[in-house]
Amino acid sequence: METFLVLTPGPFTTVQDNGRIGYQHMGIPVSGVLDAFSLRVANLLVGNAEDRAVLESTIVGPQLAVLREADIALTGGEMGATLNYQPIENWKTIHLMPGDVLTFQQVKSGCRGYLAVSGGIDVPDVMGSKSTYFGGKIGGYSGRPLKKGDIITRGSGSLLNAPRYLPEKWIPRYPDHLTLRAVAGPQDDHFDEGLETLFRSEFLVSSKADRMGYRLQGPPIQHRENVPQSIISESTMPGGIQVPADGQPIILLVEQTVGGYSKIATVISKDLSKIAQAVPGNSVTFESITLEKAHHIYTDHEKRILEIAEALAGR
Repeated sequence: METFLVLTPGPFTTVQDNGRIGYQHMGIPVSGVLDAFSLRVANLLVGNAEDRAVLESTIVGPQLAVLREADIALTGGEMGATLNYQPIENWKTIHLMPGDVLTFQQVKSGCRGYLAVSGGIDVPDVMGSKSTYFGGKIGGYSGRPLKKGDIITRGSGSLLNAPRYLPEKWIPRYPDHLTLRAVAGPQDDHFDEGLETLFRSEFLVSSKADRMGYRLQGPPIQHRENVPQSIISESTMPGGIQVPADGQPIILLVEQTVGGYSKIATVISKDLSKIAQAVPGNSVTFESITLEKAHHIYTDHEKRILEIAEALAGR
């Protein structure tokens, strides 16, 4: 069902879902949204399954002409969205009618905004996912970001009987400083004082921050003496903190499959949504936690998502 005409695309707006799992050994990264919390809540708001495809916009969003009646929800970064040039809010549903114009501006808080629509964004599955992997030109809308004149279709999905909104207590904030919880390893034995540097220092997000990873700037993290500064390339996962020869850490994200730098620690999955909303100049500190605590945080987070789902379904 043709639902949107792209009037202006924004600098980097792509179709994403929860990722392409099981092809990393073939050099195909997971891709998918960087802020999984925003994906899941946006879909729950409009009555979709949590993993339906959405639009992910970076820094500046698109302008869309509405072609078909639909419900949408906006989550993630605050992009000054308007409907027919009147302000609308994130974290609640908006009912659209043909002829409406939906406009996004430059982000005011956070970095990435998400748009879910009734039935989900409808593009062909590639390797079990609708996510765009721009580096490989696969998935999403012809394997690329949106451009002017594109027609966005949605899948089949019922319209809501009443508006929905996420209660204030669950809405995330995007401060200029963030603390990321991380588990040491897998190559933490390549460092001694370097571990103390990582967990006791403040770093800044550099301009080299994208869907592959975020390079930070701060005190150099030193490898142990007589330990090589690189390793035999091995598989990587989102959240791994690589330390290259210059000692400036890189937080790996969703479009990386292998790497040859030692990984001093791994940011827990719950906190990847935080770094996804960071912009250059934001400050970052790391908190060391155990794997057991990371498991508890994950379990508590999943319980919260279930609580959100039940609350929204009851509205």
